[in-house]
Amino acid sequence: MLSSKVIGDSHGQDSSYFLGWQEYEKNPFHETFNPSGIVQMGLAENQLSFDLIESWLEEHPEVLGLKKNEESVFRNLALFQDYHGLPAFKDAMAKFMGKIRGNKVKFDTNKMVLTAGSTSANETLMFCLANPGDAFLIPAPYYPGFDRDLKWRTGVEIVPIHCVSSNGYKITEDALEDAYERAHKLNLNVKGVLITNPSNPLGTSTTREELDLLLTFTSTKQIHMVSDEIYSGTVFDSPEFTSVLEVAKEKNMDLDEKIHVVYSLSKDLGLPGFRVGLIYSDNEKVVSAATKMSSFGLISSQTQHLLANLLSDERFTTNYLEENKKRLRERRDRLVSGLKEAGIGCLKSNAGLFCWVDLRHLLKSNTFEAEHSLWTKIVCEVGLNISPGSSCHCDEPGWFRVCFANMSDQTMEVAMDRVKGFVADNNRGSQKRTMWNTRRRSLINKWVSKLSAVTCESER
Repeated sequence: MLSSKVIGDSHGQDSSYFLGWQEYEKNPFHETFNPSGIVQMGLAENQLSFDLIESWLEEHPEVLGLKKNEESVFRNLALFQDYHGLPAFKDAMAKFMGKIRGNKVKFDTNKMVLTAGSTSANETLMFCLANPGDAFLIPAPYYPGFDRDLKWRTGVEIVPIHCVSSNGYKITEDALEDAYERAHKLNLNVKGVLITNPSNPLGTSTTREELDLLLTFTSTKQIHMVSDEIYSGTVFDSPEFTSVLEVAKEKNMDLDEKIHVVYSLSKDLGLPGFRVGLIYSDNEKVVSAATKMSSFGLISSQTQHLLANLLSDERFTTNYLEENKKRLRERRDRLVSGLKEAGIGCLKSNAGLFCWVDLRHLLKSNTFEAEHSLWTKIVCEVGLNISPGSSCHCDEPGWFRVCFANMSDQTMEVAMDRVKGFVADNNRGSQKRTMWNTRRRSLINKWVSKLSAVTCESER
């Protein structure tokens, strides 16, 4: 007999978000070996600034050689390490996070818990803040992986905060209250609100006004506020990034034990394979429990050693953050421009590794069934893996998340050519259908006229 986790389907693997990946893996695009394959535009990876990190590593071979002051540190790193993490690494992370936030927020390493990526950090927070059957409110559309990360092993429920395109998906007081009431009607105990700032999948940073509203709401309801700030270093246009901790400081809530932040180097530095994340909290009990839980998913000592050296190089981090933002902005502009040429619009974005793309005009009907049909065609026939809005719990059919930072310039060109070809073919098909429908209506009208004439004559 196996556990319910094994035989159940609560993992969320049947989401179109994951199914698109499966299709891509069967037939991945390669510029030389498989030019007709599927281009991966459903993966939020940042590959635009690898060369900057590679150049730093070439200039510092002693770090990769596990040496310090020309002496080997291999034995120290190879032996068992305390799960609190290497002090040098935590110090470097604290300074790096402060730099991203314009040093308006300072981080105390005693309030940091190191985790194997943000996936582990978010799940650990759910274990610490909620019991099975409790709920967290999350602005929708939201990252499809949260259905797995926050719910699967913890038993925590998610109640979407319905945000709409008509106001740019801004979080409103009415939307918050509506989600809270819906949760209570479902007999769910609401333990907190979780946001991703900047938003995945929208590519927009949360405004000060929204953060103020969220903190007022969670404080009034006496529930937790979790801000996943994994994309904080990717904000490349105004408005600038504002951390929930900065607004909490302005509201004299900076020592609030119900405010928690999640961070990772997966997006800003493009290092998801390094599995580096953390939780930051003023709640001593949460920090203590989360630190104990971190023993189930530690960051290797070798990784901490390497990144402690890299992040401690002030000149490198300053240059990297600026150049990376510049490259992300240029790539975003290139995607938006290419889509515009094809007659496709996007939500105005200022951050992240993706755009929220409006394909509503390509739907055959205003339904999620039509969205699914369009998505299937784009993946299987056009050869582009993008994520449909329904996988992100969007209320409005026809929106898609399209990633742009995980490919070369040449691959981006291929993707844009395919989009333009698809839209052109679709428009030609629509014109043919329109011509046929017009002709059919004309024939029907003539037939009705003749029938009416015959009928009239017989009646006379």
